[in-house]
Amino acid sequence: MRDLIVSLFILSALPVCFRRPLAGMMLFSLLAYMRLQDLTWGFARYERWSLYVAVVMFAGWMVRGDKGKLPSDIRIALLILLPIWVILSKVFATGNAPLEVDKVIEYIKVIGIALFTTLIIRTREHIRAMLWVIGISFAFYAVKNGAAAILTGGSLYIRQGPGGMLEDNNDFALAMAMSVPVLVGLALSELNPNYRKGLLISAPLAGLTVIATRSRGGALSLGLACAVIVWRSKNRLVGFMLGGIMLVLGLLLAPAEWYERLSTLKNHEADGSAMGRLKAWNVAKEMILDNPFFGVGFNRFQANYLLYDPAGTGDESHTRVAHNAYLQIWSETGTPAFLFYMSLLFLSLIDIWSVRREALRKVERSWILYYCTAFEGAILTFMLGSGFLNRAHFDLIYHYFAIILVFGQIARRELRSPVIQSAGALQSAPLVRVDGGLRNRGPARRFRNTALVGEA
Repeated sequence: MRDLIVSLFILSALPVCFRRPLAGMMLFSLLAYMRLQDLTWGFARYERWSLYVAVVMFAGWMVRGDKGKLPSDIRIALLILLPIWVILSKVFATGNAPLEVDKVIEYIKVIGIALFTTLIIRTREHIRAMLWVIGISFAFYAVKNGAAAILTGGSLYIRQGPGGMLEDNNDFALAMAMSVPVLVGLALSELNPNYRKGLLISAPLAGLTVIATRSRGGALSLGLACAVIVWRSKNRLVGFMLGGIMLVLGLLLAPAEWYERLSTLKNHEADGSAMGRLKAWNVAKEMILDNPFFGVGFNRFQANYLLYDPAGTGDESHTRVAHNAYLQIWSETGTPAFLFYMSLLFLSLIDIWSVRREALRKVERSWILYYCTAFEGAILTFMLGSGFLNRAHFDLIYHYFAIILVFGQIARRELRSPVIQSAGALQSAPLVRVDGGLRNRGPARRFRNTALVGEA
């Protein structure tokens, strides 16, 4: 029955995806992050739904009269240069292992979706819709797993994520940690009390889901996500005090096996997994020194591991992945790709901080400020968590690169308009700055953004 429901839902949505490419992107994101297909057990689980949606969505965009154009931004150039350099590294890298064209194609698809996102998101309603899809996708697993963790007294152990890029429990933990600031940012930007309550309830449940994975990197990432939220709150002192109390209560109530695993962060020498990571990082360093320009080749780290392990046993079963996104992309595709990747991360953060500063100068509160917190928390959480994971090609982060790029342009356009509209949400009662004063315009009751004063 689930297979039929999911199949009929996707098939019936395809005409809408053709007519409205943004709807296609929303469905594509739902399949990527909620993994609807992985909630089934039969034929629907193995269909290439994402490919069907992408083809229909792109075809619909092609027949449109107004296709738009890629934004003029250095990050667009970096997103285009990255896959080009990945291809070059595949061709010219000196590492062993055959050319895996399918892996390169998958990476190009990830970049392609990010670039396509910048073409179809044009208004803040579009950004809101996309964030709701991403937020709801992770909120679903937050409620599902968080409630299970509570009912089992904290003994729930999530050994595997839903599938796709989230299949590994550590990757799933990172994505759920990244969702916490997004859920809180969405909640604070909504006027509807039911929306706010639902999102605010799902945020701590997402934190419980991270804990249930027993991922130490996920736990550290979750801590940073919470710190960003508190730091951007109105009362940091109270926030950090409450956070400290919750941390102490969490440690007291956590099951013994979780506490024992987390405590290995203090004694990494006694932990085989931690030592294995350190060894892999050293191997990555040797690869970088030997192949600084093209690396050993995209997705060839493990295949060349034994060549750069001076104390290796020669047994392929003892090879490891890089366990660090930065060393992964640097060792596999060379210094230029590493610089492109790091530039995308830092330019996204700089853009968020720049928008925040401009917004704070002109408005007291705004959807823009709440979204800045959501994006800032997600990026910083990823940057910390990916230091322990092989996630240089994480679909979600590239999607955020694109959304943040467009968000910056839309936010600045609104802030620089003759009449500045500042709202607690896209549906909230906007505070409008007119002639140096703020006045309340009353609630906007539609999903669409209310027109600015003086606009039709």
